[in-house]
Formats: sequence, structure tokens, C-alpha cells
Amino acid sequence: MTNNTNTNEINVTSAPEAVYIHIPFCTNKCFYCDFNSYVLKDQPVMDYLRALDLEMEQTVAITPPGVIKTIFVGGGTPTVLKPDEMAFFLASVRKHFPNWSDDIEFSMEANPGTTDLEKMKVMKDGGVNRVSFGVQAFQNKLLGEIGRIHNTDDVYRSLENAHKTGLHNLSIDLMFGLPNQTVEMLDETITKALELDLPHYSIYSLKVEENTLFHTLFNKNKLPLPNEDDELAMYRLLMDRMREAGYKQYEISNFAKPGKESQHNITYWKNEDYYGFGAGAHGYVGRKRHINIKGVNPYNEAASKGLPRLDQFEVPREEAMEDFMMVGLRMLDGMENDRFLKQFGVPVEEIFAAPLKKMMDLGLIERRHDLEGYRLSEKGILFGNDVFGEFIGYLTVEA
Repeated sequence: MTNNTNTNEINVTSAPEAVYIHIPFCTNKCFYCDFNSYVLKDQPVMDYLRALDLEMEQTVAITPPGVIKTIFVGGGTPTVLKPDEMAFFLASVRKHFPNWSDDIEFSMEANPGTTDLEKMKVMKDGGVNRVSFGVQAFQNKLLGEIGRIHNTDDVYRSLENAHKTGLHNLSIDLMFGLPNQTVEMLDETITKALELDLPHYSIYSLKVEENTLFHTLFNKNKLPLPNEDDELAMYRLLMDRMREAGYKQYEISNFAKPGKESQHNITYWKNEDYYGFGAGAHGYVGRKRHINIKGVNPYNEAASKGLPRLDQFEVPREEAMEDFMMVGLRMLDGMENDRFLKQFGVPVEEIFAAPLKKMMDLGLIERRHDLEGYRLSEKGILFGNDVFGEFIGYLTVEA
């Protein structure tokens, strides 16, 4: 292993062009969710939106933005905001980030049943042009068993409202590997999802996270998860079905029609800079990462006095290199040698020769010949976590 910490690195810091904003309120807490979110009832929503406004104001004074290419509003469930709250919030975003690219992607997460026509119109008028709905499954019984409060009728109604409003760049999230879910149930879900003919689908495997109801049940051996063979069969099924329907798998869990890939998520996967605003949000600018205070009231109070930081630190060069490889290989097009060289001033083979050779010998990654770099092989897509694990800690553990 070569742990080269020379100063050849080309560290060009430009004005950030991507914005993430966190709205932490939800109608309820799903059984699998470990995101920084809080049940909406009795929450100081307008105080929070004013605190967000303050954080954005303070941040752009210190680090002025470039021309903004992507904005992503996540949660929580941003669409639990009332129309007047939504209007205030979107005006605040536009105020602090006035310069948008002509082809900006402005995404907002939504839950089915929280997007009536009035609210969708406010969203569109405020600049939102892409909506991602958390659908998860098309069986009402299964939805109830994972803590979702919407049903399939809500899904169709919400999508119809979006189209009526003129919002057509839509995505839905689905999940597999859920308790009591069978391969046949996933097949039915994919069929119903594809009937919607949407530009984009995100399909994630369940990960049992700490501090969730599912984690508690799992520790008590009361979470009836599919076995490994069935989960692998589910992943193969969804890849086959999406490919047959004409969707490109451009990332481990994401499928899109040509030109409809999530540009904001690609910012993360290319290890590029982005602002992060809101309670518990992460930001990454000039190889400095920050994490905001998580609780709503503590965040509000902190934002009134300065930047609401829980922690902020410079990402060590070695860790940044590992992150580059992990997130870059998540994309099915893979990572590009020239981008690695531009960020770090050293060829990727000089740093990661051993894990690259090992993964190639195992047939899990392959060279890109059209554009110099590496990508997951067809086999490697099925065992992506094993590949990523070879790079994470490779430099920092032994440094």
C-alpha cells in the first residue's frame, strides 16, 4: 500500500452549486426510519423555518454560492408544511440563492396523501420542479406493517395532483427485503410502479438501523425478514424488470429514463461540494464537513445566535480518497481516473493498487475503457458492499 500524503494535490475550491435542506417533521415515525425526524404535532414549525432562514443567511455571507444547479429538500416529510408555511420556506430559499441555472433540478420529498392541489401549486410556483414520493410498496397490508400511514389510493391521487399542477418530473421510492415481503409481492409492486411510467425510481433494500422499532424487534427475534437467497432474488428481479422496461440502472439503487437521473444525488456520488441546512443536516464544502444540531428547539435557539453546528471538521486527505472511491463506485458508470487526479494530484493506482487488483481478480470490478476508470462488474453490483468495504478504512485504519 502507498499512503502518499505529498502536497501534489490540486485542491480547487469553487463556490458550491448544490443545496440540501432538511425539514424534520413527519405525520408519524415509520418503523424502519432512523432519519432525524419528529412527529409534527405541537412542533414550532414557523420558528424552525425562520431559523433555517437565518442559517442560510449566515452561511452565504461566509461562503457565497455559485450558480445553483440542484436543490434537494428532504426530511422528514417536507410536504407536511401547510401552504403558507411552504410559500414562506420557498421564498426564503429563493432569497438566499437567487442565481439558478437554466436547467436547475429542484427536488422535494413527499409522502402520498400530503400533497393536495393547493400545496402542489405553491411548490411549483416556488420553483420546485421534481418531486420524489415515498411509496415503498403497493400492498396496503405491508404498508401498515412497516408503519406507513398512506395507502395505494393516496399514491395515485398524489401523482395525479402533481401532473395536474404541471409537475411531471416525478420519482417514487420503493423498498425490498421488508418483513413478510415475498419475491412475488415485490414483483407485483414493480409491475404497479412501472404502470405509472415515471421518469425515475429509487428501490432500496431494508437496512435495520439502531434506534428504530424494527431494530428492537430484530433483537428480540421478532422481525420476520426474507432470507438472504430471497433478498438476492428480489434484487436480481428488480434489476431485470427495470432493464426490460427501458430504465438505466445508473446507481446501485436508482433507475431512470435517459436524462432523468437525480442530479443532486450524483453530486454526492461524485464527492462534490454541497450546502447542508437544517436540524441534523450534513454539509460538505472545501473538504470541510459539518453536522448541525439535531433537535428542533436546540437548532432554533442555536441558529438565533450563530451557525447551529454540532460538529465541523476538515476531512483528512486519506478519508476523502476513500470516500471518493466508495461513492464513485456506487454509480454504475463508475469512477473516473481524471477526476481523482484532479482532486488529489496523484493517480488512483498509486493509492489503491492493492484493493483495485484484489477486486478485479475476484471479478467484482472492471476497467472502463471508454473513459479511464473503474466500475462495478455485473457480479460486483450484487456484492457492492463487499467492494466498498475494501476501500473504506484502507488508508485511514493503517495511516
